Amino acid sequence: MTTYPEPTKAQLESAAGTFAMLSAPVRLHLVALAAQGEYDVGTLADRVGVSIATASQHLGKLRLAGVITARREGRRHIYTVDDPHVLNLVDQIFEHIAPDGSLAPDPPRRTRPPHTD
Repeated sequence: MTTYPEPTKAQLESAAGTFAMLSAPVRLHLVALAAQGEYDVGTLADRVGVSIATASQHLGKLRLAGVITARREGRRHIYTVDDPHVLNLVDQIFEHIAPDGSLAPDPPRRTRPPHTD
Protein backbone atom coordinates (compact mmCIF):
# COMPACT_ATOMS: atom_id res chain seq x y z
CA MET A 1 0.00 0.00 0.00
CA THR A 2 1.34 3.40 -0.91
CA THR A 3 1.60 5.84 1.95
CA TYR A 4 1.04 9.53 1.45
CA PRO A 5 1.71 12.50 3.70
CA GLU A 6 -1.26 13.68 5.71
CA PRO A 7 -3.55 15.66 3.37
CA THR A 8 -3.73 19.42 3.66
CA LYS A 9 -6.97 21.22 4.42
CA ALA A 10 -7.08 22.42 0.79
CA GLN A 11 -6.65 18.86 -0.48
CA LEU A 12 -9.39 17.57 1.81
CA GLU A 13 -11.82 20.27 0.71
CA SER A 14 -11.08 19.69 -2.97
CA ALA A 15 -11.34 15.91 -2.63
CA ALA A 16 -14.63 16.22 -0.73
CA GLY A 17 -15.93 18.48 -3.49
CA THR A 18 -15.01 15.92 -6.12
CA PHE A 19 -16.71 13.12 -4.18
CA ALA A 20 -19.77 15.34 -3.68
CA MET A 21 -19.88 15.96 -7.43
CA LEU A 22 -19.83 12.21 -8.05
CA SER A 23 -22.34 11.41 -5.30
CA ALA A 24 -25.35 11.91 -7.58
CA PRO A 25 -26.09 8.66 -9.45
CA VAL A 26 -26.88 10.56 -12.68
CA ARG A 27 -23.55 12.40 -12.63
CA LEU A 28 -21.64 9.23 -11.74
CA HIS A 29 -23.35 7.44 -14.64
CA LEU A 30 -22.43 10.28 -17.03
CA VAL A 31 -18.82 10.15 -15.88
CA ALA A 32 -18.67 6.36 -16.14
CA LEU A 33 -19.94 6.53 -19.73
CA ALA A 34 -17.65 9.42 -20.69
CA ALA A 35 -14.73 7.49 -19.22
CA GLN A 36 -15.42 4.77 -21.82
CA GLY A 37 -15.48 7.02 -24.87
CA GLU A 38 -16.69 10.24 -26.44
CA TYR A 39 -20.39 11.06 -26.53
CA ASP A 40 -22.66 13.96 -27.35
CA VAL A 41 -25.25 15.14 -24.83
CA GLY A 42 -28.14 13.41 -26.63
CA THR A 43 -26.45 10.03 -26.52
CA LEU A 44 -25.47 10.45 -22.88
CA ALA A 45 -28.99 11.58 -21.93
CA ASP A 46 -30.49 8.57 -23.70
CA ARG A 47 -28.06 6.11 -22.10
CA VAL A 48 -28.60 7.56 -18.61
CA GLY A 49 -32.37 7.86 -19.06
CA VAL A 50 -32.74 11.60 -18.46
CA SER A 51 -33.75 14.54 -20.61
CA ILE A 52 -31.15 16.38 -22.66
CA ALA A 53 -31.69 19.45 -20.46
CA THR A 54 -31.00 17.44 -17.31
CA ALA A 55 -27.92 15.76 -18.78
CA SER A 56 -26.65 19.11 -20.04
CA GLN A 57 -27.05 20.68 -16.59
CA HIS A 58 -25.12 17.85 -14.92
CA LEU A 59 -22.43 17.86 -17.61
CA GLY A 60 -21.95 21.59 -17.09
CA LYS A 61 -21.33 21.05 -13.37
CA LEU A 62 -18.93 18.20 -14.10
CA ARG A 63 -17.03 20.38 -16.58
CA LEU A 64 -16.74 23.24 -14.09
CA ALA A 65 -15.40 20.78 -11.51
CA GLY A 66 -12.79 19.55 -14.01
CA VAL A 67 -14.09 15.98 -13.91
CA ILE A 68 -15.20 15.84 -17.55
CA THR A 69 -14.03 17.67 -20.66
CA ALA A 70 -15.87 18.79 -23.76
CA ARG A 71 -14.92 19.88 -27.22
CA ARG A 72 -17.02 21.42 -29.90
CA GLU A 73 -17.66 19.44 -33.07
CA GLY A 74 -19.78 21.58 -35.34
CA ARG A 75 -22.92 22.38 -33.38
CA ARG A 76 -22.43 19.55 -30.90
CA HIS A 77 -20.38 19.24 -27.74
CA ILE A 78 -18.53 15.96 -27.35
CA TYR A 79 -17.89 14.88 -23.77
CA THR A 80 -15.19 12.60 -22.44
CA VAL A 81 -13.04 11.94 -19.41
CA ASP A 82 -9.37 12.26 -20.21
CA ASP A 83 -7.88 12.89 -16.77
CA PRO A 84 -6.06 9.68 -15.78
CA HIS A 85 -6.83 10.31 -12.11
CA VAL A 86 -10.57 10.47 -12.76
CA LEU A 87 -10.34 7.40 -15.00
CA ASN A 88 -8.56 5.53 -12.20
CA LEU A 89 -11.16 6.67 -9.66
CA VAL A 90 -14.02 5.42 -11.87
CA ASP A 91 -12.23 2.11 -12.48
CA GLN A 92 -11.60 1.64 -8.76
CA ILE A 93 -15.16 2.33 -7.64
CA PHE A 94 -16.67 -0.11 -10.12
CA GLU A 95 -14.10 -2.75 -9.22
CA HIS A 96 -15.18 -2.23 -5.61
CA ILE A 97 -18.94 -2.41 -6.25
CA ALA A 98 -20.36 -5.58 -7.81
CA PRO A 99 -23.06 -5.35 -10.53
CA ASP A 100 -25.74 -6.25 -7.95
CA GLY A 101 -24.69 -3.28 -5.79
CA SER A 102 -22.93 -5.32 -3.13
CA LEU A 103 -19.28 -4.93 -2.34
CA ALA A 104 -17.11 -6.95 -4.68
CA PRO A 105 -14.80 -9.47 -3.07
CA ASP A 106 -11.44 -8.00 -2.22
CA PRO A 107 -8.52 -9.15 -4.31
CA PRO A 108 -5.89 -11.15 -2.46
CA ARG A 109 -3.76 -8.87 -0.32
CA ARG A 110 -0.16 -8.44 -1.25
CA THR A 111 2.15 -9.30 1.55
CA ARG A 112 4.90 -6.89 2.40
CA PRO A 113 8.41 -8.16 2.77
CA PRO A 114 9.67 -8.07 6.36
CA HIS A 115 11.27 -4.77 7.36
CA THR A 116 14.98 -5.09 7.91
CA ASP A 117 17.43 -2.46 9.08
